Amino acid sequence: MKRRMVLGSAVGAAAMLGGAGWFHWREQDKARQAGQDGQIWAQAFETPAGGALLEMGKLRGRPLLLNFWATWCPPCLTEMPLLSEFQRSQGPQGWQVVGLAVDNGDPVRGYLKGKPAEFAIGIVGFGGLELAFELGDTSRQLPFSVLFDRKGQVLERKLGAFSAEELKRWSTHPGA
Repeated sequence: MKRRMVLGSAVGAAAMLGGAGWFHWREQDKARQAGQDGQIWAQAFETPAGGALLEMGKLRGRPLLLNFWATWCPPCLTEMPLLSEFQRSQGPQGWQVVGLAVDNGDPVRGYLKGKPAEFAIGIVGFGGLELAFELGDTSRQLPFSVLFDRKGQVLERKLGAFSAEELKRWSTHPGA
């Protein structure tokens, strides 16, 4: 009987410590992501056309769908026309779509020459996977999208290609 009590107490203590550790880790992760969410606005990226940089800070004040993609990612290329359509239909309501290419400039320019995007594109190179990770893409897979409100705060994150229905739901997000 005494042995069962000791064993039960040990299991209970281990569960409490595990829960406390998980809670601490989760709170640190939230704080890290909150800090990174704000840092995106201080960044500027090369554009496929060259010349002027795509300055993220200038996009604050409008709802923003930020999409990480690459020319070597088939699901990314599949959703590009949907993102262009989203920009066409939601742009008049104040929305902005930005695609950050996790790729080199030449493949991006080559792809866009044949299939132009109707939204802003920035080239972040393979370091873009780290930036996406900092914004919540812990799997480091593409495509990855983040929805920001007018104040620049993250409302939602999505891993994987969009469907038309998902984009419609994002367009009516109450916080955007």
